[in-house]
Amino acid sequence: MGNLRYKGYTGNVEYDEDGNYFYGHVLGLHKDGISYEGTTADELKKDFEDGIDDYLEGCRANGVEPEKPYSGKVVLRMSSGLHSSASEKARNLGISLNEFINKAIEAAIS
Repeated sequence: MGNLRYKGYTGNVEYDEDGNYFYGHVLGLHKDGISYEGTTADELKKDFEDGIDDYLEGCRANGVEPEKPYSGKVVLRMSSGLHSSASEKARNLGISLNEFINKAIEAAIS
């Protein structure tokens, strides 16, 4: 349906037709979970933002570093042939394989 954004966090939006309410959870978190719900868009957004504020406040009170969504580290699996070809292409361009993959992904999503 869409996404919500607040303080660097992104959450999805789903709709429960039987219960007639919206719900979602913050994306990109692996250890911690933040979910929210509401019967209107305004209620959903408020519960989303309150959930993130509560999470950050709880982390601060407990002296814990909040989990950051999407750390920027990705484990990528590919065939050895593709790995070899991509490495060779990156080397010919004078860039790292990491930079080559980042540029390829950027080009694909823009």
